[in-house]
Amino acid sequence: MIVSAAVAIFLVAYAFIATERIDRVAAALGGVAAMTVLGLVDADSAFFDHETGVDWNVIFLLFGMMVIVSILKQTGLFEYLALWSARASRGRPARLLTLLIIVTATASALLDNVTTVLLVAPVTLSVCRRLGLPSAPYLISLVFASNIGGTATLIGDPPNIIIASRAGLSFNDFLVHTLPVTVLLVAGLVLLCRVLFRRQLGEVGELAAAAMEAVDPGAAITDRRRLTWCLVVLSIVMLAFGLHTVLHLDPSVVAMLGAGAMVLVSRTSSQEFLEEVEWGTLVFFMALFVLVGGLVEVGVIGELGEQAAAAFGGQDLLAASSLLFGSAIVGGFVDNIPYTAAMVPIVQDLVAGSGNPGSGNPLWWAFALGADLGGNTTAVAAGANVVVLGIAHKAGEPISFWRFTKYGLVVTFASLCVAWLYVWLRYFVI
Repeated sequence: MIVSAAVAIFLVAYAFIATERIDRVAAALGGVAAMTVLGLVDADSAFFDHETGVDWNVIFLLFGMMVIVSILKQTGLFEYLALWSARASRGRPARLLTLLIIVTATASALLDNVTTVLLVAPVTLSVCRRLGLPSAPYLISLVFASNIGGTATLIGDPPNIIIASRAGLSFNDFLVHTLPVTVLLVAGLVLLCRVLFRRQLGEVGELAAAAMEAVDPGAAITDRRRLTWCLVVLSIVMLAFGLHTVLHLDPSVVAMLGAGAMVLVSRTSSQEFLEEVEWGTLVFFMALFVLVGGLVEVGVIGELGEQAAAAFGGQDLLAASSLLFGSAIVGGFVDNIPYTAAMVPIVQDLVAGSGNPGSGNPLWWAFALGADLGGNTTAVAAGANVVVLGIAHKAGEPISFWRFTKYGLVVTFASLCVAWLYVWLRYFVI
C-alpha cells in the first residue's frame, strides 16, 4: 500500500511538472509534502542521507556558478560576444548564424546553457532587428547550440551535474568522454542549421550591414578592469575544475571558492549578485532529490534497477543504445532534469551489474548524451528551450511549439546517430 502511494505521488507530481499545469517548483514541493505526510520523508532522509536526500554537491555547484555568471553578466561580456559575432559576420546571415552557434556552444560548456541563452538571446534579437533579419532561425539555433555545447563538460548542463555527482565522475572525465563528440556535433549543427534555415536567413541591406560594421563591441564592456579580474578568476576556476581530483576538492567547493573570489575582485554588493541567482531552480532541484529519494526508500528504484539489469543480461551495447535513444525520447517530452534525477539510481544498478563500474563505462556516457541531446527535441524538453521561447514571445516575435519541434526532431535524430556511432566505435570497437 505504501509503495503504491509513493509511486502515485511521484507520478502525479511528475505529470504536473511535465505538463506545466502548475508551477514546477510548487508541483515538486507538493509531492515532497505528500511524502512527508505518509512518513516516507523526514529531516534525516531529506537533508543528511546520501542515497535518499538532497545532493548538496549539486546544489552548491549550481549556486556557485550562478553567482559567477551573475557577476560576469554585469561586465557586459555576453553582449560583447554577440555584437562581435554580428560585426565579424560582415552582414552575411549564414556567417552570423555560424558565429552565434560557436559562441553559444562554447559559453554553454564553460558556464551553463540556460544562463548563456538567457544572456545571449536578447542581444541576438537586437542584432537581427538592426540587420532586418528574421530572428526565429537564430534563436532556435542558439537553443540547439546551447544544449549540445553543454554536453561537453560537467558544468555545462544540469543533467551532467546530477550524473557526475551520483556516479563519482570528475570534470576531466567529461572532457575525455564527451568533449570530442561535442566538437563533432557542433560542427554538424552548423552545417545542418545552414541547410534547415537556408530559405529563412534572408539578405542584409547594405546600409544595415555598414551600420553593424560600425558598431564597437567594446562599448558593451562596462568596466574593463573588473572584467579582466573576473576573467582571471574564471580561468583559475576552470583550471581547478580540471585538477579537482589532484587538489582533492569537490567541484562544488571549487565553484563556491570561485564565486567568493569573484565577489571580492569585482567588489560587487551582495544585493547585486544574489538577485540574479535562480532560487526557484535550486529549490526545484532539492525537491526532486527528495521525491526520488522517497521511491528509493520504499524499494521501487532498486526493483526497477534489478529488472533492467536482468533484461539486458550483460549486453552493454544494447543497454547503452537503449539509454541513449530512450533518454532522448523520454527526455524530449518532459524536462530532462527530473528525468535524469529519476533515472540515475537505475543506471547505477545497470553499471554495477556490467562488471565495469569505472568512469569508462559506456552506460554513463550513453545516458548523459541521451539526456543532454534529447533536450533539443521539443520546446519543453530543456530549460534553455523554455527560456528562449519566452524571450521571443515577450519581444513580439513568438516561436510556436510545433515550429521549434519540427526542427528539433531533425537535429535530435541527427545528433543521436552521431552519438551512437561515437559510443559504438569508442567503447565497443576500438
